[in-house]
Amino acid sequence: MEHKREERLQRLLASLKKNDKIHLKEAAQLLDVSEMTVRRDLNVADSPLILLGGYIVIDPKNNPATHYFVSEQKNRQTAEKQRLGALAAELIADDDLVFFDCGTTTPYIIEHIPDPRVFRAICYSLNTFLALQDKPHCEVIMCGGKYRASNNIFIPFGHSSSELMNVLPDKAFISAAGISLDYGVSCFNFDELLMKHQAMQRAREKILVADSSKFDKVRPAAIAPLNQFTQLITDSAPPQSYGDYCRDNAISLLY
Repeated sequence: MEHKREERLQRLLASLKKNDKIHLKEAAQLLDVSEMTVRRDLNVADSPLILLGGYIVIDPKNNPATHYFVSEQKNRQTAEKQRLGALAAELIADDDLVFFDCGTTTPYIIEHIPDPRVFRAICYSLNTFLALQDKPHCEVIMCGGKYRASNNIFIPFGHSSSELMNVLPDKAFISAAGISLDYGVSCFNFDELLMKHQAMQRAREKILVADSSKFDKVRPAAIAPLNQFTQLITDSAPPQSYGDYCRDNAISLLY
């Protein structure tokens, strides 16, 4: 069994030498196994490959020159992220222009968007972009810049402007690593702040998407006070103080 799994992984690695990604369904057909078998192969701790937004790619953490934060987080709170993704996807309507933030929760939102949905998307992270490629009626705007392997994003040169400054999204889905009533919404990585701040400035609906483990956490990079968001989506009922805060500040709470 172990030998067969290793053989399958080697065949996928050989395929990825020609292409930078391979869809899960195509990988299953290539190996003549089920998609679940491919998923199990990738979930083994020593796998050199990871699944991002329905695509198999080489895990950047295997490169000693980089430290890939996203890959460390992708298997945490997966059930919660599935629930979050399903709730958030219901908010996307036909003809919406939607900003999708980076992070490991965002691909779950995209995964749950119905294939017939016709919409436009703007993003700045590789895993988000790959997930959007799987949506047949989505027109994608990818923000460019310098690649940061730690969190799989592209940031504009000079940390000033981006394609996002030329559009007005209907909705912005913002991810976070910490939510505090005293210190607001925060994340680990300062490189993400430019795009998050621009999205908050440009979008009409600012939707915070975070699982329940993020409440009462404070991270080093400040995104915005909680009352700047129009909606909060989480996987379970938050502490009563957050429910009261959302009601008092006209923040729609969905869980």
